[in-house]
Amino acid sequence: MGRLDGKIAIVTGAARGMGAAIAKRFVEEGAFVALTDILPEVDATAAALGPRAVAFRHDVADEARWQEIADALVAKHGRIDVLVNNAGILMFKDLVSTSAADLRRILDINAVGTFNGMRAVAPRMMRQCKGSIINNSSADGLTGANSVIAYVSSKFAVRGMPKVAALELGPHGVRVNSVHPGGIS
Repeated sequence: MGRLDGKIAIVTGAARGMGAAIAKRFVEEGAFVALTDILPEVDATAAALGPRAVAFRHDVADEARWQEIADALVAKHGRIDVLVNNAGILMFKDLVSTSAADLRRILDINAVGTFNGMRAVAPRMMRQCKGSIINNSSADGLTGANSVIAYVSSKFAVRGMPKVAALELGPHGVRVNSVHPGGIS
């Protein structure tokens, strides 16, 4: 028996890297996983995981697409147990070189995308009185770093939103956390 037997999960940014590794482990542990990503490779990544995985092309900044994915999973499986908000992008630019448009782009994907995901699954999890939301921040969301002001700003937001969401959703049996990994290749 796996630790996630029968669980229904969403993992964003799952075409490659950390998101693909998370999705693979979830499937190995018995979960049915919806892998989402804007990259077309998400289809092959999900296919390689077998029948307990499905791919959705998905821009996490698109609020309506979040609702479509959540609705599809609930229609097929009756619930959503886990959300891993992993999708994110990094831009190397210092403060002076970063435009407001650069900042908005990073915030839309990293912070607003995380917000949209929590909003899409929270009512469903509250109704079922259980669930887990895991938001992938960054070690840089704890300390900061040179030449990544937009990224760090977004990851501080991803670190802060779960604190509020946990207070609001905890009484309904929904756990909300952030994790802060270091860089990976």
